[in-house]
Amino acid sequence: MDVSVMARHMDVTAAMREYAGDKVARLPRLYDGLQSVGVTFDQDGGDNLVEIVALGKHKAKFVAHHHGGDMYACLDQCLHKLEMQLRRHKDRIRDRQGPPHEQTMTPPENA
Repeated sequence: MDVSVMARHMDVTAAMREYAGDKVARLPRLYDGLQSVGVTFDQDGGDNLVEIVALGKHKAKFVAHHHGGDMYACLDQCLHKLEMQLRRHKDRIRDRQGPPHEQTMTPPENA
């Protein structure tokens, strides 16, 4: 999985880059179809903004963003939103697949 950490209107410190990389590295345990994740830090006035874009198999795209006062808290909230999206997506894929063939067959009735 490719991870890229970028910044707009600010500089990313090594600690922020490492923190984001560690947090994003845990995402494949929720959905192993992730191919790349991009984390963008931004400052708009006095407000911090974090945006995460994750690309998965079959052109699946997951986007989450959060803005607030603390950059680390924004990243944590953004990851929480993305985790919920990944869980819903994985549940949809799992539910779309029907039950196993053994469960659909009924045993013959003995009369």
